[in-house]
Amino acid sequence: MFLFTVTKPGLRQAGALALCAVCLAGTVTAAVHLAGQSVTASATVETTIDTTQDIATYFTGYGFEIDLSTAAVDKVKIPKKWDDSFSAFNQVVGESGLSLADYKGKTVEKWTALCPTLSDGENDTYCVLLVYKTKPVGSYLLAKPSGEVTGLLSAAAPETAESASDSVSETAAETEALIDESLYPTE
Repeated sequence: MFLFTVTKPGLRQAGALALCAVCLAGTVTAAVHLAGQSVTASATVETTIDTTQDIATYFTGYGFEIDLSTAAVDKVKIPKKWDDSFSAFNQVVGESGLSLADYKGKTVEKWTALCPTLSDGENDTYCVLLVYKTKPVGSYLLAKPSGEVTGLLSAAAPETAESASDSVSETAAETEALIDESLYPTE
């Protein structure tokens, strides 16, 4: 709150006008300064997976539509010790911004659902989501029967998918064995 003790009305008005001009100049200066900078928005959203609809929403965010009637869940254990092929698998999972490194030795839910747009009559592509206590910890695409694993971003961007699939195709047989043997199903 401002208090003016000036007795002449003209000086009071001039002082109020000067104060308003200073405030306006400060506002304009701040607006010009901030207009040149972009404000970064955090794209990280804490998602929880409770239902199959949550899984559909998750993959829709990457541009994949899934068939919920084919959704299946298994419990698998992430190995404590990783070999080179599992480290390569974790790099593919890393394309979705997730990592399995913090979940070594933990049992996770492995949700799979058919992706009809990427499937044809001979080869089916499944969207796979690994969930630990309602938190997504890994996601990738799995082609069956070849066992080829593809990252979500590689599959979403066809121009980069070719280079990524070349490196993944080299270890397709290892990856298929990795998924079947390294992620030990628990009953």
